[in-house]
Amino acid sequence: MSMTSEKSEFRVRELVLGIEGLALLRNAIDADEGFLERRLAEIRKFANGAGEGLPGGGASVGELDAGTGYAAWSGLYDSLPSSYLEVEEPVMHRLFDEGPTGTALDAACGTGRTTAALAARGYRTIGVDQSPDMLEHARRKVPDGEFLEGRLEKLPLEDDSVDLAVSTLALTHMTDLTGAVAELARVVRPGGRVIVSDLHPFVITLQGQCLFVAGDDELAFVRNHVHLAGDYLRAFADAGLTVRACYEPLFNGRLSPGGYEEHISEAARAAWNNIPIVIVWEAVKPAGGAAA
Repeated sequence: MSMTSEKSEFRVRELVLGIEGLALLRNAIDADEGFLERRLAEIRKFANGAGEGLPGGGASVGELDAGTGYAAWSGLYDSLPSSYLEVEEPVMHRLFDEGPTGTALDAACGTGRTTAALAARGYRTIGVDQSPDMLEHARRKVPDGEFLEGRLEKLPLEDDSVDLAVSTLALTHMTDLTGAVAELARVVRPGGRVIVSDLHPFVITLQGQCLFVAGDDELAFVRNHVHLAGDYLRAFADAGLTVRACYEPLFNGRLSPGGYEEHISEAARAAWNNIPIVIVWEAVKPAGGAAA
């Protein structure tokens, strides 16, 4: 596909050098000499070469906006293993199991992976996403669900209309959390819950963007924005929500297939070892009144 929506670009080789450097930084004191020598050797190799063996020869990676990016990603999203999903889903599913079941919104539902998990637990599901391509996948996955085209910052639902509002790995694409969290709070009934998962700010600060194969083996990325824990807490408070719990599952060793990290697997696993890669929030809308 042609990168007609490009905003900016970077090179895979520079990403690889960054991961090698992070692995070296985190392990310079305690690692054995062999590990350190391998890092230095790979840094020299990629610094002096043109990216041989890397995706696209280490070529540039173009930026796509969220709508265009997820449309391109929709056909592959469910087929690729992901450490982010593997550590996020057990936490989210446990929170869903705590119920009680009722009407659940999956905001920015994507291909419907979370919608399906909610439906399997007896929730009546409503999925909202800005990408028609993603919604088509979600409708096939959850044929009994209701799906609407819309955006996180302007949900096409009435006030106090759902018992549970969920958003998974989506708020990171927004420059500001306030509007989206306020919308999640608006549509939840008093006494209901808001559950949000997102890429952990540690990961976004260190690595930055969300890379994927956009087509014809061409890598692209959708921009992530750093939201610190304090930013989430302020957004929840401004929306009138009370935070009940926060979870930070750690990297599990899985590297994304088809990406650049597979080519430097030892360095990549050392770089991300014991770093939280996802953050999950559970909040409640007080039963005494609507959110602000």
